[in-house]
Amino acid sequence: MKLGVNLLCVGGFIDQSQLKFCQLAAEVGYDGVEIPVLEGTADHYEWLGGELDALGLERTCTAITPDPNADPTSADPEIRERGLEHLDWIVDCANALGAQTIGGPFHAPIGHFTGSGPTTEEWKRGADAHHRMAEKASVQGMRLALEPLNRFETHFLNTAQQAAQYCKMVDHPAFGIMYDTFHAHIEEKEQARAIAAVVGQINVLHISENDRGTPGTGQIDFGRVFSSVKKTGFDGWVVMEAFGAGVPELAAATRIWRPMFDTPAQLFRDSAEFIRKNWAQA
Repeated sequence: MKLGVNLLCVGGFIDQSQLKFCQLAAEVGYDGVEIPVLEGTADHYEWLGGELDALGLERTCTAITPDPNADPTSADPEIRERGLEHLDWIVDCANALGAQTIGGPFHAPIGHFTGSGPTTEEWKRGADAHHRMAEKASVQGMRLALEPLNRFETHFLNTAQQAAQYCKMVDHPAFGIMYDTFHAHIEEKEQARAIAAVVGQINVLHISENDRGTPGTGQIDFGRVFSSVKKTGFDGWVVMEAFGAGVPELAAATRIWRPMFDTPAQLFRDSAEFIRKNWAQA
């Protein structure tokens, strides 16, 4: 496996001021970093890719659909077109960055609900959009890892079973899912069973504790998660994701109102040691 750290724990836009955390990731021994692609231009991400090359860090990235007025699943043709343009922008930025995968909930706007579960029509529009996105990403050698979220953040995609069905609808070899242990801890009866439902479809594994703090300090049985994932033959990106109260815009989005880790240095070091040790033992 390749070990990564999601940099949303230190900022939503990684610029010169956050390069010290990329250096920290390299010093601790991460193989790469997961860069949030939430704003900015392809030129910025090309610059950042050069900085990461100099540090010897590979990269994945994570992105979202931020606005109901640019929703690729919308029934409104104009809104859907803006959503497709946003997906194109994500791929362009990820390619400039040199990312190997594009992960995250780039399906429907986070926190935007219709009052019911996803409709067949929503899924079909989404699948069409994501097939198109996967085709564009695959030309650049990238894979997609769409992330199911818990029901309090989206109605579109919540469970592993849904994700497996959706992957079949998208029907593209470059398309898969990001399995996130935090969201699965809320939505699944048992994580081993959920992982078995998406065999061959996990492109990125997100390691996130039940309180979104340091992995291994909470309720999630990561030993069982690792064993279950390794049984599927997965040997790709394993990325630690945590959130803190120090980045106001992210704290508001993730509902984190208290410190979840001591310092980024503590989080990076403890998480890397925990994941590598438990992955090896699984």
